[in-house]
Parts: sequence; structure tokens; C-alpha cells
Amino acid sequence: MERVPRNTRRYGFALAAWVCIPLAGVGAQNLDEVTVSANGQVRTLGAALRLVRSGGRVVVTAGTYREQSLVAQRAVSIVGVGSPTIAGDGEHVILTVTADDVTVRGLRFTHVNTSYTEDRAVIRVQDAKRCALLDNRIDDAFFGIYLAGVVGCRIEGNELVATHSRETTSGNGIHLWSSRDVVIAGNTVHGFRDGIYFEFVRNTEVSRNVSHDNLRYGLHFMYSDNCRYIGNVFRANGSGVAVMYTHHVQMTGNRFENNWGPAAYGLLLKEISDARLEHNVFSRNTTGLVADGANRIVADRNDFIGNGWAIKLDASTVAGAMTRNNFIGNTFDLSTNSRDPSTTLSGNYWDAYRGYDLNRDGIGDVPFRPVRLFSLIVERHEPALILLRSAFVGLLDAAERALPALTPVSLADARPSMQRLQ
Repeated sequence: MERVPRNTRRYGFALAAWVCIPLAGVGAQNLDEVTVSANGQVRTLGAALRLVRSGGRVVVTAGTYREQSLVAQRAVSIVGVGSPTIAGDGEHVILTVTADDVTVRGLRFTHVNTSYTEDRAVIRVQDAKRCALLDNRIDDAFFGIYLAGVVGCRIEGNELVATHSRETTSGNGIHLWSSRDVVIAGNTVHGFRDGIYFEFVRNTEVSRNVSHDNLRYGLHFMYSDNCRYIGNVFRANGSGVAVMYTHHVQMTGNRFENNWGPAAYGLLLKEISDARLEHNVFSRNTTGLVADGANRIVADRNDFIGNGWAIKLDASTVAGAMTRNNFIGNTFDLSTNSRDPSTTLSGNYWDAYRGYDLNRDGIGDVPFRPVRLFSLIVERHEPALILLRSAFVGLLDAAERALPALTPVSLADARPSMQRLQ
């Protein structure tokens, strides 16, 4: 602690100055609350984190604060008032959280440059529990929020924005690795490589997020079992969502829309098992749903509207069930490269169905085979799509409906609904 000069000891103001030095940040610690302001005693968030006690609170007032390599090493709440900006130097993670029970709320973080040697993020939480990242804005970022080895954290109400134009120079918006029991809710993510990315994640819920205009996927996860995805929107991404090498996935009430491109789709299920898809909307995608090695999937009460292909079933997909779905305005409702698929269809509404209902029970009296002969041709020779609206293709489809010989006999809906299902 600083000594008072000899020639000022006799004056009262000298004693007051001697007492106030610790509160200005020279050596004081364990304060319950520290306020950061541009013209106050504590002018940087870094200084405040050194002063506040475990369980204390840091209040950051309006302004721009240039910081780098901040570390939250003890349980603390960091709260922004008036949308303060924490600007990094571009070459380092702005804030690293290594303690349990850290909350970061109401701040704007900006400026982390691309790195080809490290996953450089705006906020990185490492080996911590019960973090809460709430109502923040992140922009001009490589990776946005990066969680590694975390348990029981919550990421909610944040807006994450990036402006990179190539996948190779862009990171992910919200990135989880080897984590569990995380809640990701009500965030908006756009402009990243993948909006949300999971790897080796367990028992996590993703709900009410909007992930749009990302370069590769709106959501991408691998080896992430027993997770739930509820009420999200995945719009206008390179491709919508990719689910790979995963078991027991529940996807309910999501929207997969406007994902267009030569290899784009709303949802890819690759090498997974026991997934449930319920009450989702697949709208205006090149392909709504691609199932490749997806075993025992259940797709119930989903809407497939205005897609190029509503569903593509690979031969490696077995023992699935598709019930009570609506197929409306798709170029192809269903296609497959299997001669004997084991997926069952029942009670779906097909706007292309031309059957009848003599007993008026709402169920068609003749089965509907949704695989068009022309879709099999396109599967093998994509340039044939140029003939899609030709009279020749109409004749092929009519002939196949009358005398089915080439389309899979087992892939038929024996109980097609006569009306759109609610």
C-alpha cells in the first residue's frame, strides 16, 4: 500500500487520499460490487475482475472498453448497463471463463480475427459448470461462443453476427465440444460457417433459436446423443441441418426453409438411429429431408411444402415409419435408390393422390405410391430434369401408376388421407 509523503501527513486530505487508494484499484480485492466506467475509479473490465470477490458483481456502464485476454477465474456476475462494448485486439480470445457460476449479461463484444491455428472465440468457457451467457451481442467474430468441457450452462437471448464470405475464414457461432446438460435458447445466429455446432454433446436442449444465412449449416452436430431441438428456425443456410453419427435425437416444431443449392437440404440424417421428427415444417428446400443410414426414424405430423424433393430415402435407411405427414406442392414427394425399402408409410396426405373414398371415412380406398418413375430416372441422370414439365414425363408417370413395375412396391401408403392433416 502506498505511503503518504512526509510533508503531507499533517493534513486531513492526505489521510483521506491514503484511505481511498485501495478503492481505486491499487491492491484492493474481494469487493462485493465493482462498477466499470470510462471516467470512474475502475476503467477496465480486466481491473474489475481482479477486484471483485467470488460471488460478487461487476457492472459495466455505457461506453467502449478495449480489452484483451480477460479471464473470469472466480464466480462472478458481469452485467452491462446501456449496452457497453468490449472491443478485443483481434488476436486473442476476448473473455475466457474458467470458474463455475459465472454470468455474463447485456454486453456487446466485437473484433476477433480469423486464425488458422486456434479456435479463437469471443467468449470461451473451459471446464466450468453452470455458466450463463444472456442477452449479449457478438459481432465481427471468428468463433462466437465456444464451450469446451462444460456442464449445466445456459446460452440465451444472444445475437451473434459474422460477415465472412468463405468457410475457410469463418468459425462457428455457438460451438460446443464435449459438454452436457446445456440449454441454448432464443438466440439469433447468422453469417458464420455453422450457426450452431455440437460434437460429443449429451442431454442438451436447443430451442427457439433462429439460425440463418450461415455459410455451411444452420445446425451441425456429430456424436451428440439424447439431445432435443424444439421450435427453431433454420433458414437460407448453405444447407439446413446435418445430424451425423448420433442416437436418440428429438426434433419437434422446427422450421427448415429456403435452403437452396446443388447439394442443399433442410435436414440430413446420416448414420443415426432412433430419431423422432414431429410437427416440423420443411418448406422451399432443394431437398426437405435426406435419410442416409438412418435407422428406426419416426417422422410424424410434419409438413413438406414446396420442396424440390420432399424426402430422399437412401437404401441404407431401414425400419423407419412416416405417418400423418402432409406433402404439398413438392416436385417429388419421395425418392429412393432402394428396390425394397423397409420404411413404412401410413395415413399421410399427398396432394398428388388421385384416388377415391367411397365410404367417406377420410381414408383413400386405394394405396398411393409416391415414388414417381421419373424420379428414378433423375436419380441416375440428373440432367433429365430438363424434361420435368414435358408431356413425355406425364405419360411415363401415368403408365407407372396404371401398371407399376419399376417403382418400389413396398413403399406405398395403404391409408392415404383425403384431407390435409392438422
